[in-house]
Amino acid sequence: MNKQDPKNSRLVGADLTVGYGETPILKGVDFKVPPNQVTVLIGPNGSGKSTLLKTLSRILQPQGGQVLLEGKDIHQYQTRDVAKKLAVLPQGPIAPEGLTVKELVSQGRFSHQSLFRQWSADDETAVNRAMDITQVREFEDRLVDDLSGGQRQRCWIAMVLAQETDLVLLDEPTTYLDLKVQVDLMNLLVQLAHEHQRTLVVVLHELNLAAAYGDYLVMMRQGVICEQGKPRDVFTRSNLKKVFDLDANVFEEPESKQLICVPDYGVRPVCSGNTVGDHNEC
Repeated sequence: MNKQDPKNSRLVGADLTVGYGETPILKGVDFKVPPNQVTVLIGPNGSGKSTLLKTLSRILQPQGGQVLLEGKDIHQYQTRDVAKKLAVLPQGPIAPEGLTVKELVSQGRFSHQSLFRQWSADDETAVNRAMDITQVREFEDRLVDDLSGGQRQRCWIAMVLAQETDLVLLDEPTTYLDLKVQVDLMNLLVQLAHEHQRTLVVVLHELNLAAAYGDYLVMMRQGVICEQGKPRDVFTRSNLKKVFDLDANVFEEPESKQLICVPDYGVRPVCSGNTVGDHNEC
């Protein structure tokens, strides 16, 4: 496994053991989140990706080890204080019915409100800036329920950005979206990291998206980190076989220079029909 040494990491998992009941999911995981990059967690179903993300975000309490946020155990913070430092977008978030886009995005300012501090010009500025970055300002008065899947996901990301945290954790944000929408969304996440100085940790299932957009890849299997590092170091045929049990060739796309994997599909059965449009049984 590649050694990891991201400097100035503000979020660290140290010797994490996490499980549900007596079933262990994470087994002594050490992980430092690289700053101002898009880190992508990939692995087979049940490998521990979402569990690691939930543990890093304080949703799950580790049975062993600890999560350090700016050098302090994350479970020693008040919930509101964590929300000022770290934002989380879970898989498949659901907005209450009848909520407009701006009302949803404004929920990101919750941690900044208190009995003595109500809505302010700073809150309004943060919400408007978040909607501008995610390009949802044009339908701020529309109901979230009336938007497409890609538009809704941008609204959720805007809500997260309205928290004005440097750390953002997202669990499978591209699931169920069309490929074009997935690409647009990943371009947005890269922009957030590279132009707006955010640190992102993203769980993905789409291997080619992970290799194309991740600055740092973490490959997990059976509750441990098998490989981690820059895509060119870890996104290899041998690692895909080891982690996913997938036989695939890895190529560099000529124009973008991004890595893509193409599975070995094996020998196809020969059908009795041999022209396009034939529907004979194999």
